[in-house]
Order: sequence, then C-alpha cells, then structure tokens
Amino acid sequence: MGTETGVPDGPTERTRSFWDALNEPERETLLEAGRERDFHPNDEPLCFEGDASSTNVLIILSGWAKVTSPTPSGRQVVFAVRGPGDLVGEVSALFSRPRTATVEALDAIRALTVPASRFTTLLDDHPRWWWPLTATIAGRVDELSNRLRWHAEADGKRRLAHLLVYLAELSLRYQKPGSAGIEILPRLSHTELGSWVDASRETAARGFHELRGQGLVATGWKRITVLDLQGMRDYADGVATP
Repeated sequence: MGTETGVPDGPTERTRSFWDALNEPERETLLEAGRERDFHPNDEPLCFEGDASSTNVLIILSGWAKVTSPTPSGRQVVFAVRGPGDLVGEVSALFSRPRTATVEALDAIRALTVPASRFTTLLDDHPRWWWPLTATIAGRVDELSNRLRWHAEADGKRRLAHLLVYLAELSLRYQKPGSAGIEILPRLSHTELGSWVDASRETAARGFHELRGQGLVATGWKRITVLDLQGMRDYADGVATP
C-alpha cells in the first residue's frame, strides 16, 4: 500500500532483495563463500544466454544490469533490470540449466560470485534463506505477468508509461524522491526501454514526447526523471487521455 503522496511504502519481504533479507552474519558467510568481481559496460557480461558451463550464482552488491535476449531477427530485447542485492543466475545454477538470458552491466558493478554447489550447501545450512530465494523467484514471475498484462491491455505509449511507473517504484527502494521528482536509476536508453515494452523506436520517441508534454517526465541521455508518479499511473491506466 502506498502513502497519501503516492510514494510506495518501504520494501516488504516480497519486494526486498535477497541480500537485503539477510542479516550481517549471514552476509559475512556468503562473502566468505565467494569472491568479488567488477563488471563494466561494454565489457564481459555477468552471464551469457545459452551458457551451460557456468555454475556460479551472482549477487549484485552495487550497480545496475540489464537482462537481454535476441529475437529471431537479431534485435536485442530488454526483459528486466537487476540492481543492488539482486541474484543473477540462481535458477540456472541450482537446476543445472543453460543460462536463459544475457546479463550486462549498465554501469560499474561490484558482484559476489558463489559456486552453485557452495550456494546450495549454504541454503541447506541456513533454511531461512529459502524464503528470500523463493520471494525472488516469485518476483520474477510477477514481472512476467505484468509484462503480459501490459501487452494485453495497453498500446505502446501506455505500455511505456506502465514501465516507467515500475522503474520509478523500483528506484524508490534505493533513494528518496527529490524535489525534482524520482530519478530512474537503471540508465537505459529510449530504444532499450522501447524494446522492453515491444514498441518501435518511433513509438517510444512519440511516447516520451507526449509524456514530456504532459509534464510527467524529464529526459536526457540515458537519464529519466518521473515528475508526477500518480499522474504517470493515471496515464498508464488510461485515466488521463492524450
């Protein structure tokens, strides 16, 4: 439930990241079990789609990453973002499956890599960890369900607005809203955001033009600020008509 200002309440057990759900001794245990690595944009991804040889679970300690996969025509589509505290590659590592997507750094990332065998042993040693792990997987299912609902209910511009609402609420877990609005922390281009909601570059450009014209967003190069979160929700739901 949100506050009267339209800002969501603090993270719940369902929305907190895996890392945030652990206490300090548990985090120390994980740090001792793995090793820290740095990833940067345009360098080696955190993981590759189709890779069946990787057996590590990664936990992002700082920074943001995008989850992508190519279409049959070769177009790269963004499916999700992962930020501080999020798990990467947990399903593939736990169930010995090839990676289902490529995860690339959007900015400088510090990540903890833990061998899958060690991670599963730690889960058995710390049964309480299964709850945040299960909540993480449930959250991924929610992401997919929301994506399908947007596609069924809204045109390209409204799908874009739904996505910006989601990213603004996600960003609020890591910052307080400023007087100038809510800065979207994952730095994605308009083209990447358009691919996320299955909109062409032209549709995404028209969508941002309209949202700026209504005073809902301010934009720059890979920088988006939501100026009116409730107004954006209304637009996405079709309450505010173009």
